[in-house]
Amino acid sequence: MIYLISPNKKQYKANLHCHSVLSDGKKTPLELKEMYKANGYSVLSITDHERPYCHKNLTDKDFIMLTGYEAYIRPNGGEYNRYGKEVHLNLFARDVDNVNFICFNEDYAKYAKRDNALDTFNKVGSTRPRELTTKYVNEFIQTAKENGYIVTYNHPYWSMESEEEILSYDGYFSLEIVNYSSYLINFLENNAPLYDKMLLAGKKVFCHGSDDNHNSHPLGDPSCDSFGAFTMIMPKEFTYESIFNALESGESYASMGPIINEVSIDGDTLHLECSEVTHAFVYMGSKSPARVHAINDDSPFTSAEFKIHEDARYVRVAIVDKNGKWAHTRGYFREEFGFKPIEK
Repeated sequence: MIYLISPNKKQYKANLHCHSVLSDGKKTPLELKEMYKANGYSVLSITDHERPYCHKNLTDKDFIMLTGYEAYIRPNGGEYNRYGKEVHLNLFARDVDNVNFICFNEDYAKYAKRDNALDTFNKVGSTRPRELTTKYVNEFIQTAKENGYIVTYNHPYWSMESEEEILSYDGYFSLEIVNYSSYLINFLENNAPLYDKMLLAGKKVFCHGSDDNHNSHPLGDPSCDSFGAFTMIMPKEFTYESIFNALESGESYASMGPIINEVSIDGDTLHLECSEVTHAFVYMGSKSPARVHAINDDSPFTSAEFKIHEDARYVRVAIVDKNGKWAHTRGYFREEFGFKPIEK
């Protein structure tokens, strides 16, 4: 028996993309910590735009603040264009105290300039003008990794890049498969088809969900961008280092609501245990995933079994509850569930 998601590992709910008054959010870091903790979360990363910041003073025995920030790359000196492409990356720090500013460029640092904070950062990497090119983006990601960060690719639909452009980047460890703030705007920021294209291309990239909340609307308002997408993390222990290591090694999954309690493989049979859902899929890189559907919304199920095809390129589980809320595991490649590599 191989456990891809073990029932014996405790799961911690996390929001990995969040903005405070230090950039363009409406809540203070303390307010964000308090509201997420009150809603059952255990991990929060406040990723303010071009503003590395350590919030470890808000960590307590039941809640961990993950150090990080959001960087972005645009053409034309960072000027916003409603119809233009751009790249947004979240950087998470291996060391809680790491606030290295990667490839600092003053055109992008308006929030740090606003608060006269430019001299507080340790600036590393090239300071030449940023370029929206594969070469520059890959250099930026590599510089971030060399200076203590792991990197995600954020809200691909909103960013308006093509699949080919996104597939040309290397070094990011996870794709933001659901960004709730963007999802509220367009109902299209559920990027499972793109993620499958990445897996089919052999990219060993994980996936996660997050809010990207700015809190321009009050809690409870239909347009509120908090508590809509999250990542469940399964660390060995509840410490900063273990949370970071679990993310980096793919011990997590993305959700908008449903909970995955177990994904195990015995031979060619995949077993799923989850919260109540009405649909479950196992994607394998083929035209037709294995699937189970409830008879109707009033007859949800909490377990299912699927046969893994001998030629499966990978397996990835997705479930949907009666409210249309998804959860997605990352893609697991053949060597991870005991299948021999496919001969080319």
